[in-house]
Amino acid sequence: MKAQPSKHLGFTYIPGTVDVMIHVSSAFDGGNIEVVSANEADDIQLRIRKDNASEFFQWFYFRVSGAREKPCRIRIVNAGEASYADGFRDYKACMSEDLRDWCRVDTSYDGIELTINYKPSSDSFYIAFFAPYSLDQQRRFVARCQQNSLASLEVIGQTVEGRDLDLLVIGSPGTSKKICWAIARQHPGETMGCFWMEGFLNLLLDPVDTVASKVRESAVFYVVPNMNPDGSARGNLRTNAAGANLNREWAKPSKSRSPEVFAVRNRMVETGVDFCLDVHGDEIIPYNFISGADHVPSADARMKQLLIDFNKALLHSSPDFQTDHGYPTSFQANLSICASNVAESFKCLSMTLEMPFADHNNRKDNIHGWSPERCRELGGDCLKAISSIIPSLR
Repeated sequence: MKAQPSKHLGFTYIPGTVDVMIHVSSAFDGGNIEVVSANEADDIQLRIRKDNASEFFQWFYFRVSGAREKPCRIRIVNAGEASYADGFRDYKACMSEDLRDWCRVDTSYDGIELTINYKPSSDSFYIAFFAPYSLDQQRRFVARCQQNSLASLEVIGQTVEGRDLDLLVIGSPGTSKKICWAIARQHPGETMGCFWMEGFLNLLLDPVDTVASKVRESAVFYVVPNMNPDGSARGNLRTNAAGANLNREWAKPSKSRSPEVFAVRNRMVETGVDFCLDVHGDEIIPYNFISGADHVPSADARMKQLLIDFNKALLHSSPDFQTDHGYPTSFQANLSICASNVAESFKCLSMTLEMPFADHNNRKDNIHGWSPERCRELGGDCLKAISSIIPSLR
C-alpha cells in the first residue's frame, strides 16, 4: 500500500522523502494568520484572522519553516476584504530571518489577494505587516527606562485580561513646570509607535543631551509606551481584548470595556495636561503627518497657533516629516478620539502623530521602507520640536 501524505496545522509530511514539510505558524506573541493550505513552498495560501470580538483585520505576522533555498509564493487570499485594503497598493511586506533586521520583500496586490515572494537562506523566516514589537521587548525596554534615575514607573491600572498598564514619569513635578503626555499603540497593530517611543525616551532620558536637559528643567513627562497590551499579544489590528477600539473610547471610557483608557484618562485629570501626543500608524497614507485638534469647539487662537508652531518646529527638526499630505483639515470634531477629547477637556495642544506602514514617500528607502530605526529617529526629532514650544504651552 502506498504511503499517503498527512496534513496537520499548516504543514504537509510525505513519508519516505527528505524534504518533509512546509510549516506556517502564528502561535506566538502578536502572531496572526490562518492557514488555508501549505502543501508546496510556491503555493502557500493564508488568511488574516479578524480581531477578537470585532470585524477589524489587516495585521499579519507569521513564520514559515522548512523552506530553505526554496522560492516561496505566499498568497493572503482575503487581503481585499481587509479593513483598509487600499493600503496594500504600492506596499511591500516586512521580512526577517533573525527577528532583528526587517527588510521589504517582493509583494503585489491585485485588489483581491496580497502575494509575497521570497527565497529564504535559512530554515525559517518571518513575515509581518510591519516590524513587530513583542510584549517581551516592551517589558525589557520599560525595565531599562526605570533603571534611569531620571525616571519612575507607575502601574496605573490593568487591562481587560489583567496585564499591567505601565506609566513612565520623567522629571520632578513643580508648580511652574508644564505637564506633557505621550501615549502609543492604542491600536495594537500600529507597532511603529513602540519604536517611536524608544527614540523619544532614549533621548529624553539622556543625562548629558542639552535638548533633553532643557526639556526636563521646564516640563514633566507622563509616558504610556503601550496603551493596548492585550491587543498586542493577541495580534489584533485595532482593538483590545473586549473588542473596543480604544481611540473611540475617550468620551466615556468604561472599566469593563476600555479600562486602559479609563486609567489613563483619570491620571490625566489628576496631573492636568498642557501637551499631549498620541502616536499611531496609518495603513493607507504613505507619509508622516500630524492630525491636530484645532477643530474642537473650544479651540481658540492660542491653541491653533500652537499647532502651527509645533508643525514648523518638527519640519525643522525632522527630514521625515511633512505637512502637505494627511487627513482633511476641515471636519467636525469627534470627542471620542484621544487628541480631540484631551484638547477640549484641558484646552491644550493635543495631536495625533501618524506614521506609514509602507514608506514615507518623500524619502523612500527601497530596502527597509519606513522602518523601526526611522521611527526611533522621528521620536527623538519630536522631542526636539516639543522643546521649542514648551514655553508657549500655557
